Amino acid sequence: MESLKSEIAATAARMVVEEGLEWGPAKRRAVRQLGLGPRTALPDNDAVEDAVREYLQIFCGDTQPRELAALRRLAAAWMERLALFRPHLCGAVWHGTATRLSDIYLQLFCDDSKSAEIALIERGIAYEPRSVMGFQGEPVEALSLSSRCPELGEHVGVHLLIHDHDDLRGALRPDKRGRQPRGDLAALRSLMAREDHDGRH
Repeated sequence: MESLKSEIAATAARMVVEEGLEWGPAKRRAVRQLGLGPRTALPDNDAVEDAVREYLQIFCGDTQPRELAALRRLAAAWMERLALFRPHLCGAVWHGTATRLSDIYLQLFCDDSKSAEIALIERGIAYEPRSVMGFQGEPVEALSLSSRCPELGEHVGVHLLIHDHDDLRGALRPDKRGRQPRGDLAALRSLMAREDHDGRH
């Protein structure tokens, strides 16, 4: 059973890295690709993350760090722009598994759920409203837009997930691996400085 889950995780990881799939769809497609039944037990996200890191190390060691740094700089620019809404970076760009195919996910903690949307309208920024699953397991409003990343020479999806200001209290609890699941601009800058320093030594 565990070896089957590992095979699914490894197949899903390849799709995540090479096609930019989200982890849930990648796991389901991996099951189909491996010819397994729809009731097959899926690996958890930690197993997929480990497989993604292994894949990146083996196949993308010379390109991924630069792509990740470019995405983090773009995320920081948006966090500066949206500072009023207490932006926190999460997902692959925060955890360090992102490539040029990855989108940026920013969680905004707003006093008024419509305030971020109004700010985008006032600045003439085109966006698409949608609903996604929030970190508390319930649907939240998301504003999706496309932003040019000069370093990568292409457009990147930026998704603004709208949370209530009070949700921020529970948002910074460590995950089951003891890591911060998201970080504000100061935390992101600290992470970037640390990795920049490590990269030079």
